[in-house]
Amino acid sequence: MGEEKADGTAKGGMFNDKSGKQLPLAMQYDYTNFYFGAGEDAFGMLEPFDEWWKDAKPSGYYLYGLPMQGAPTTRVDVRDTKTGEVHADLLNFASYNYLGLSYRPEVKEAVVEAAGRYGNGASGSPILSGSLEVHHELASRLAEFKGKEAVLLFPTGYSVNVGVIAGLMRSGDLCVADQYAHASLVDGMILSKATSRFFRHNKVDDLERKLKRFDGKKLVLIEGVYSMDGDVALVPDIVEVCQRYGARILIDEAHSTFIYGERGRGVAEHFGFDDQIDMHVGTFSKSLGGQGGFVAGSQKLINYLRGFSRSRTFSCGLSPVVAAGILRALELFLEEPELRTKLWDNVEFMQKRLREAGVSVGDSESQVIPIMIRDDARVFEIGEALMHEGIYLNPVKYPAVGKHKSRFRMSISAAHSQEELEEGARIITSVLQRYGICPTAEGTITSTTG
Repeated sequence: MGEEKADGTAKGGMFNDKSGKQLPLAMQYDYTNFYFGAGEDAFGMLEPFDEWWKDAKPSGYYLYGLPMQGAPTTRVDVRDTKTGEVHADLLNFASYNYLGLSYRPEVKEAVVEAAGRYGNGASGSPILSGSLEVHHELASRLAEFKGKEAVLLFPTGYSVNVGVIAGLMRSGDLCVADQYAHASLVDGMILSKATSRFFRHNKVDDLERKLKRFDGKKLVLIEGVYSMDGDVALVPDIVEVCQRYGARILIDEAHSTFIYGERGRGVAEHFGFDDQIDMHVGTFSKSLGGQGGFVAGSQKLINYLRGFSRSRTFSCGLSPVVAAGILRALELFLEEPELRTKLWDNVEFMQKRLREAGVSVGDSESQVIPIMIRDDARVFEIGEALMHEGIYLNPVKYPAVGKHKSRFRMSISAAHSQEELEEGARIITSVLQRYGICPTAEGTITSTTG
């Protein structure tokens, strides 16, 4: 065991993983070990963090933020920041571009035209000079699409949740979120100063226990498709409990708008509860391949939030260039329902292929497919192996997911060909077999540590 220092970190020594292999201390610590520090200097943690980071980055953390050399298509070139090498023609299962719209020629043409008309940015807050005609058109089209009275645009998806929750809830109120809720939902709860509670993931009985103990204003926060597990909220049961205890509901459909439901409105529509949920949040960075987000609801709600959502009021408005690209992507989505059909065909194919090969994908039933590793020490090493075999996938470990729940988050796109999906499944299966993560072809588990 390494010697512990006064700041709570350790130096020297080595730890063993589950197979007995020695690992550097860089892999035994993570960001959470440097959240708090002793002393009176606000910069007191910078030096010990930097000491750890010098070892941690080349040991695997460099896999985050690798520079892609072009658009997020189904095959990408990625520069390895550790070696400087460009890995060419990697199968891309990391991007959120679920419908393949971000790089469509029609979208790029709309962006170029908008740049000629508006320039680059909005150059002002949305309530002052940062509101342009393209923003009003986009909000109107989205409200029509969602079947709601009004929509409010935000410059980022994160700022939607922070602004809506903190804009609506106050000290003395209650916010209850699914334990797997987006960080932006959690941060909105904290910023609102409301009492914050969490219910166990999709456990409606636990949600009920939290709600029935509280008298006052209540807001329940859920996602349509959960971003790290790919499973779906139990909307009918959650709505029933919330109505029984007078709680309002916000559903974050970042990963499900334009994918689920008869018209693509999301998981709420999929279950037939679209009109029984009070606030519908969506993003533009996933299915429409842009940036920003929105909240849809009643006109009275939007009027109120326009005045109290500080993350919108005190931010520059969404770039009109981006807004124009989103608007064209929305039109393509409405014109080409076959995009969703192709996406769901691809999801079914990949889910079936991975499950048959013994790859653990949890409870996913969507285009978000977790490749479960459950080995925090080796997830980066496996990520390197996947990249060298021809796949671009992002490793995820604590604190983004729980301890010993490390994984790769795979995103399936309508643009992937069946040949690309087959190749991806074959490479993933082969690498995981080599590391003893899934059964070999003979049905036994390998014991090699790679």
